[in-house]
Amino acid sequence: MSALEHGHHKQTFITKYIFSYDHKMIAKQYLITGLVMGIVGILLSILFRLQIAWPEESFGIFKVLLGEKFAPDGVMRQDIYLALVTIHGTIMVFFVLTAGLSGTFSNLLIPLQIGARDMASGFMNMLSYWLFFLSCVIMLSSLFIESGPASAGWTIYPPLSALPQAIPGSGLGMTLWLVAMAIFIASSLMGSLNYIVTVINLRTEGMSMTRLPLTVWTLFVTAIIGVVSFPVLFSAALLLIFDRSFGTSFYLSDIFISGEVLHYQGGSPVLFEHLFWFLGHPEVYIVLLPALGITSEIIATNSRKPIFGYRAMIASVLAIAFLSTIVWGHHMFVSGMNPFLGSVFTFTTLLIAIPSAVKAFNYITTLWKGNLQLNPAMLFSIGLVSTFITGGLTGIILGDSTLDINVHDTYFVVAHFHLVMGISALYGFFAGVYHWFPKMFGRMMNKNLGYVHFWVTAVCAYGVFFPMHFLGMAGLPRRYYTNSAFPLFDELADVNVLITVFAIVGSIFQIVFFWNFFYSMFYGKKATENPWKANTLEWTTPVEHIHGNWPGELPVVHRWAYDYSKPGHEDDFVPQNVPMKEGEEELHH
Repeated sequence: MSALEHGHHKQTFITKYIFSYDHKMIAKQYLITGLVMGIVGILLSILFRLQIAWPEESFGIFKVLLGEKFAPDGVMRQDIYLALVTIHGTIMVFFVLTAGLSGTFSNLLIPLQIGARDMASGFMNMLSYWLFFLSCVIMLSSLFIESGPASAGWTIYPPLSALPQAIPGSGLGMTLWLVAMAIFIASSLMGSLNYIVTVINLRTEGMSMTRLPLTVWTLFVTAIIGVVSFPVLFSAALLLIFDRSFGTSFYLSDIFISGEVLHYQGGSPVLFEHLFWFLGHPEVYIVLLPALGITSEIIATNSRKPIFGYRAMIASVLAIAFLSTIVWGHHMFVSGMNPFLGSVFTFTTLLIAIPSAVKAFNYITTLWKGNLQLNPAMLFSIGLVSTFITGGLTGIILGDSTLDINVHDTYFVVAHFHLVMGISALYGFFAGVYHWFPKMFGRMMNKNLGYVHFWVTAVCAYGVFFPMHFLGMAGLPRRYYTNSAFPLFDELADVNVLITVFAIVGSIFQIVFFWNFFYSMFYGKKATENPWKANTLEWTTPVEHIHGNWPGELPVVHRWAYDYSKPGHEDDFVPQNVPMKEGEEELHH
């Protein structure tokens, strides 16, 4: 039965909106779930920022949200502070930036941009979303249990995470964290395998690998990195469950708790660090590459120019994917690592700066002398190039083992990875939402609200994370509930207040985005088929979603995705399904 015949079946509410096999609907499910998790992640960060700025002050919001147990008389307890940091990090890295970004845009764009009716397996696609949803529910439920959520940091290093009796957050909250992550990893692997098979097998006629839009390239390579590295985190979590529940000692050696000698011996917490960071570093690029691909697409479209260095961009994505799996040790320079091994990881880490720089230069060169359309999607894309460069520069310092020792586990590290991974990926996410919203919902978002959202977010993001570099260089450690015990840091208290004010303002202004998003979904201006005058295949599908994406035949591809402002054509864009003219040359920068 063809996809078109399938479309004539009457769909019920449940088969259309809940257990849908349609990749476009699953993309929306991922997007909205990611946004909801994002709200929770931002809220948690505001709570702990209030605590750092005004330590041991009483806040009504603590009383309301944390309750009398965790905030007696509105004053936050120490153990819940670390729990908030842990769940904030976990939610933002995995549930918002990994699933929200990759899940949304891989599902939406891969079939549409390669000219496929749907994903290779609709059922597996649906299952991957519902496993993700289940893991979200379990992770959020850990916030409501009596002993409190997991509180060993988002990296859940043993022994804090391996001994249920270590601290309150090492109990049931930690178990729920591990269960949620195990389900999340299963979801990610199912999604990734589906994306890989779809790109390899379901490209339409004429869509060779060198004609794929860079978005598809980055989503494809991201899926490959996920398949390679996520199982390692799964094994790390499994061994941790064994240590917690079955008396093994993979990660535990000679341990004393309150003077009592525990029976563990022979394990090593450093083994966990190796396993965790073998996923943890590629994870940065699982988060970042989709954002970089979205940026490539949007910058080319809104500069009305072919993307500069198409093949160099593909090569840089492949190089980043390979190098990302051999740099994990730079997170462990202070773990007692052999100095020679440290120098090897320093070398591979600094090497990854080369493909990253290729991407940055290619963006800048594409923008150079372009006919720039500065809509919200374009502004967020340019913002990403800015934070990618500023955050990347500090990575060179942290990637050098001798320099890293001085600022390791300080706010310098927090500033670095929030800029290069958190803010850059969020900018890519926002850019993608503004750009493909008409494709998803058939309506336009309000441009002026988009401008307000961008400028306030951009100022506040730098206002939060730029001063943190100076805190880190002054030696202020991260994850401390209060720094008031150290007179050395008294002069830095005002900087923390400034950071918190920027964080609160930036968070409040995200309401502008949420209002714009949900209002436009129902009442926005109706979108035309190709509002941005773009070349990729998704803009050749009807505005009204149909099962199978295209009525009739699938489009045939005759050219690459970046024929903007091409001499010999009346319009400044030539869609991929337009046949070549006689004597016309195919471009491939």
